[in-house]
Amino acid sequence: MSNNGVAAPSKRWVFVIPVAAVMYMLAYIDRTNVSLILPYVGQDLPLSASAKGMASGIFFIGYMLLQIPAAILAARWSSRKTVLWLMVTWSLAAMACGLVRSELELHIARFVLGVFEGGVWPAVLILLASWFPQRERARANALWMACLPVSAILMSPLSGWMLEHMSWRWVFVVQGLPPLIWAVVWWFAVADRPAQARWISAAERDHVESMLAQEEAAKPKGRQQSYGEALRNPTVLLLIVVYFFWMTGFYGFSLWLPSVVKTMTGDGDAALVGWLTAIPYTVALLSMTGIALWSDRTGNRRLAVAVPLVVATAAMLLGQWLQGPAWQQMLLLCVVAAGVYAPYGPFWAMPSTVLRFEVVAVALGLINALGNLGGFLGPYLVGWLTDATGSSATGFVVLAGFLAAAVVVTLAGLRPAARPEPAPVAADLESARP
Repeated sequence: MSNNGVAAPSKRWVFVIPVAAVMYMLAYIDRTNVSLILPYVGQDLPLSASAKGMASGIFFIGYMLLQIPAAILAARWSSRKTVLWLMVTWSLAAMACGLVRSELELHIARFVLGVFEGGVWPAVLILLASWFPQRERARANALWMACLPVSAILMSPLSGWMLEHMSWRWVFVVQGLPPLIWAVVWWFAVADRPAQARWISAAERDHVESMLAQEEAAKPKGRQQSYGEALRNPTVLLLIVVYFFWMTGFYGFSLWLPSVVKTMTGDGDAALVGWLTAIPYTVALLSMTGIALWSDRTGNRRLAVAVPLVVATAAMLLGQWLQGPAWQQMLLLCVVAAGVYAPYGPFWAMPSTVLRFEVVAVALGLINALGNLGGFLGPYLVGWLTDATGSSATGFVVLAGFLAAAVVVTLAGLRPAARPEPAPVAADLESARP
């Protein structure tokens, strides 16, 4: 609602979000397609379970390098231009994965892919923070981040079909090409802020800018915050810990899901595995949207993060002890997927509640950079434990432990957020404008 009680114009919801979602959906496909492709490389490129885990996880070592630089570039220069250059470079790295001739070359290609994809996440969060006020932020984040399960829903059956009709090398190359095409759409469709967009109405521009000015004015007064102070902020440090534990369990589960489904179906063909793998992600998409709506309505970001992770932890542990029929195993996989995806929108709405806009970029970059190291640890841990024990069960029990640790830190360390204050009068908004 706008300040006068009339529904706020909403064109940005059907313009900004879809363009950004398609862009990141392509990134996520290039990041996670190894989970479906590597089980089918065969003798063309022999890989142990730990080597496959390394190929999945080394991406996140590269991923951390450009997080903070790209976030600062997005905030001080341009989110639009920063993402454009990253799209072009990650596309080339993704296609290079299909040209490798050794395990080492595959690991190098995946590392480079991580480097160039790394800056996209914080850059887009900065973009959304310029378009959607805090009381809309969890929904905006979740709708954009819905591209994660959507990409898996599309990628899983598509990759399965492609693997039946072309070599695994061509699958990497073909799936790495679309970002180059979408870069053109991104350049002409995206604006860094409402004042630069030609398609937005004056009413919607004024609504967004007034709400953002109100939020900045409500944050702690005093001297301008520095990057160092932002990085030492206790809430930011706790969010890094929570995100690391969460991502260890998240990516350990996500990148090994197709292999689990393949085993569950008795080493079924690639197309069947692809279609079955899409089912948990469909459930995850629904959970992300529902939790984000609840979080924005109540203002309770903390429970919106913790409760889904509790559910995911319980389902992941239960899945290792219950060796029931295939439908039962699939049901548990769906519950885990719903739990590990649901917190995305509320979680990424938290940093901007405690930090001013000029420094929140570096905090977003640091949280994503260090937290996503869990994306290296999780897949590699599952692969190493699978090699050591001959079963993935031990690895998934350990992953459940990381999710449980994320819950403990969230509930014990993060303070409940206050609900948004009513909008101030127009005169106050004018005085709050930067």
